[in-house]
Order: sequence, then C-alpha cells, then structure tokens
Amino acid sequence: MTHTHVSAVEDDEPELLRDQFRQLLRYRAVIGAGVGIGLLGGVWFGLSNADTYVATSQVVLRAPVNDPFNPSISQDKTLNMGSERQTALSSSVAEHAAKKLGWTGTIGRLQKDLQVTNPPQSQVLQFTYTADTPQAAADRANAVTRAYLELREKQWTDVRATMLEGQQKQLDEVAKKHDRKTKELDRMPDGAARDAEYGVKTNLLNRINELDARISQLKSLDMSPGTVIRTASAPGYSDGPGLPMSLGLGALVGVALGLLAAWVRLVFDPSPRSAGDVARALRAPVLGTLPRGATDVLLADDHTDARVAEEYRSVAFRLAYDQRFADRRRLLVVAPRGDNDAATAVASHLAASFAETGKDVLLIEADLRTPTLAGRLRAHAASAPRWSTPAEPKGGEESGWPSRRQLVVDAGESGSFGLVPGERVRNVARALTAPRVSRLISEADSPNSTVVVLAPPVLNYADALALVDRVDGVLIVCDPRGVHRADLQRIRELIAGAGGTVLGAVVHTPGRRRTAKRPTGGRGRRAPQGFVDTDEFAAEPEQIILGDGSDTVALRALRAQDPRPRDIHAGDR
Repeated sequence: MTHTHVSAVEDDEPELLRDQFRQLLRYRAVIGAGVGIGLLGGVWFGLSNADTYVATSQVVLRAPVNDPFNPSISQDKTLNMGSERQTALSSSVAEHAAKKLGWTGTIGRLQKDLQVTNPPQSQVLQFTYTADTPQAAADRANAVTRAYLELREKQWTDVRATMLEGQQKQLDEVAKKHDRKTKELDRMPDGAARDAEYGVKTNLLNRINELDARISQLKSLDMSPGTVIRTASAPGYSDGPGLPMSLGLGALVGVALGLLAAWVRLVFDPSPRSAGDVARALRAPVLGTLPRGATDVLLADDHTDARVAEEYRSVAFRLAYDQRFADRRRLLVVAPRGDNDAATAVASHLAASFAETGKDVLLIEADLRTPTLAGRLRAHAASAPRWSTPAEPKGGEESGWPSRRQLVVDAGESGSFGLVPGERVRNVARALTAPRVSRLISEADSPNSTVVVLAPPVLNYADALALVDRVDGVLIVCDPRGVHRADLQRIRELIAGAGGTVLGAVVHTPGRRRTAKRPTGGRGRRAPQGFVDTDEFAAEPEQIILGDGSDTVALRALRAQDPRPRDIHAGDR
C-alpha cells in the first residue's frame, strides 16, 4: 500500500507526543474539573488571607562582656542562635508576653501565630506575628520581643548573682584565714618559722585580691541581652496576595491538576483514543476516518453529504492499490463486537464504490443470524451476473445457504452490484464452511470481479474466522471509543491464527441512530416521522421470491427531509 492515513510501522516520537496531547484535550470535562477546583481553591485562599496582617520586629543579640570593643571576643561563638530561637518560642516567653498584653486566651493560641527566624550568618532574631488587625499584629510582636529580652536579661542576671554569691563566700573564707594568720604572726618570735608563716599570709592576701577582682569584674558586666533594631509597626495592607492573584494562581494550579488527571485517565483508558492507537493495536494502517454519522445510511445518494461518499471512495481506492487485495479482490468486512450496523454500511458503500469503477461486484451477506440486507437495500431480482451465481454441484442441487436466489442492488449513480442475501439457517458453522460458499467466492476470479463479504462481529461469533482463509484480507470497522485496545489486538491474533491478513481499519464516529419503533395503534397508523416501520417495510429475505415483483420494493435510509415511510411505494427505486 502506498497511501495510508496512519503509518503503523514508523513511530515518530514528536508525532506521538502531539497525538498524546491531542488525546488529552479529549478529556475536557476532567481538565475543566481541575480548573474549577483550582479556582475554588484560589477563591478560598484569597478570602481566607484577605484579613490577615503581619508585623515584624528584629533584635540583635549580644552576650554579657566586660569590654564590648575587645576584638578578641567573638559573639558568634558566645551565642548559640539555635538555642536562642527555641527560647524565643518557649512557653515562658509567651506567658510573660500574655501578662503584658492582658491575654485572655490560651498560651498555645498566642504561640500559634508567632514565627521566630534567624537570618544566616547573623546574631539577629526576627519576630513575625500574624493577626486579624494591623494594630494587634504590631502589639503582639512587640510584646513578645520585650518579653524575650526581659527573660534573657533576668536569666543572665540570675547567673551573675549566683556567681557573685559563690565568689563572695570564697572571699569571706579567705579573709577569715588571713585575719587569723595575721594574729598568729603578731605573737610569733622572729625566726624561720615566722618567715614561713609570713609566706602563707602573703598567698592568702593574693587570693583575696584575686577574688575581689573577679567580683568587681562580675559587677561591671553589661547584662543587656540585645538591642531592638526594628520595632513592629501596624502594617498598612494585608499579607494575602489578593483575590485576583489568588484566582490566577488557582487557575494555573487547576490547569496543571486537570492535565495531570487527564493524563492519568488517558494512561488507564483501555480504549484507543485516536487512529494511531487503532493502527498500533492492529499493526495495520487506518484506511479512512469517516465523518460523524457516515454509517447511519447504507448507501450514499444525492442527498448525502459529499464528504461521506468521497471518504468511502478513498478507502476503496487505497484497497485497490494494495497488492495483497488487488490480485483477487476478495474482502471480508467485520466489526469488533456489538451491533453490525457500521460494518454493514461500510460493506455496502465499498461495494457501490467498486461498482462505480466498473467492477462486477458481489456483496455476500454472511450474517446468517440476523440477515437484513435484502430488506434494507434497493434490491430486486433482475438478471444477476452469471459469475455471481453459484454453480450447481454434481449429483443435484443442494439445499440451504447460499441458494441460487441472487439479487441486484441499485446504487444510484454508482451503478449496481450483486447481492447474496443471508438466510437464517439451523447450523451456521456448517453453512459457512460448506463447499458451496467456497465455490461462490472462488468463482469470482475474473479480472473484473470483486467480492465483498459481510460477517458478524468477530468477538461476538466465530463466523468471520470460518471465512478468513477464503478471502484476501480483512477490513476492521470500529468506533475507537467503543472498543478496547485489547479487543483489537485479540482480533488481529485471531485473524492471523486463522490464516488471514488484516488489510486495515476504517474508523467511524456514530451519529444519532434512528431506532426502529413499532406502531401501537394497529396497521393503519403511521410510524413517527424519522423512524422505520419494520413490520411494514423491512421484508425478511425468505419472503422475497424471484419473479413475483415483490423484490422491487425499495427501502431507503430515512433522514429528516425524506418522505414518511408510507410515502414510499412498491416499485420505487
């Protein structure tokens, strides 16, 4: 085949990505739901932050030192900023701040809206408080800051007082020893013993001087724990991003969420969402993509959309140039599962398209379970081509399907083609595998002949598999949204296992089906406009007898502009 819609062999990665993105856009409801959720989240975020105000204060910490200008003293080694931050967030500071504010709530509620941070490479603590009003945020931030500084100053002062108390005790004891030693020296005579005791007195005096110096040093310490470098003030605007920005951010998050949900839905969706998926599952090209509703009518006429007829002609053209089909031109048309209406429409249109090119076309309805073609097409018993009449076997005529009853279908401007209508039989498998079916198909070997066989859905019945080895190829008619990829792969395996070849697929989208209704008021009442009265107009194939004139009843697929069923009379063509 030289021309196809989708190549099943070559997988172009950019094309696959574009195809996947187009498939994501099919889940518009999922993407829309994601955008809606994002917008609702944006509205909630914008409204919840509309009345929140943030105030900030900053403190530079320092440790008590004798000489703050001494460059040998490193503050970053003296202070542990992690411990200071934990102290600022402690319940002790919160309780002290609550007393200053006259807080009536719980301490945990006061701590909930407080944040304390330490900028890197600094001895700065930043107090950030969030409240419902600007002034409350500023007051609470300043209260917590003052409470922290006072608590730290008290802690340092308590440490100094403890050290002073210890040093003073040592000084008092050494001073008492010094006084006793002085009295002893006054009573001792001169000599070596007095000189030795005098050395002990000197050591005690040196110890007294040392302790006195330490006490003086502790008393001279600056116990201020830090300096407030930024006092919290009432903010003039709320901390939230605002409703417009929240909506924008929510929309962006919603689009991302919707695309993610659509991608997950696409990954786990068993149905092929494009012609490329169908081609990859069948390992065969997609020969045509029919417009919506193109399978609602069995034959295109003058009132049918020209796109439908042209698409069917293009499918027939591609088949004609496929060497696997062009040698003997025997085609089996099947659907995956469900009803067979789409495959019936494709088979009849392809038969008309081949007839339009001057071929002797024979359409065989191999659906022996629910045969309907003879009653739905404009079929009559005019002389059928001799090549389409099954040869009479030796030893007398066999009974059963296919019988010698052959019909001719008027395809309008496309010409006409032969029809072998299906008939209800007792044993379908035996009828399809009978020698007369093989003779009927094999006798259409003239250079100008084409045989199109219509079989029931492959996954519903095994009827089509009984005919696979007697045709040149199989055409799959499917709606991508109504079949699973696993079904298409299973069909390919079944056809290959039966000795057949999948020539390609025709993808369609179902339109508004016209369902058949039976009138409730008796035979004299008309069926509603747009519906076909199946009792009055769809004659069973067994009721058509060659030569009595009943085979000239023409049934057309009705549309809104067509006449009512009772306006169609016998003999219309």
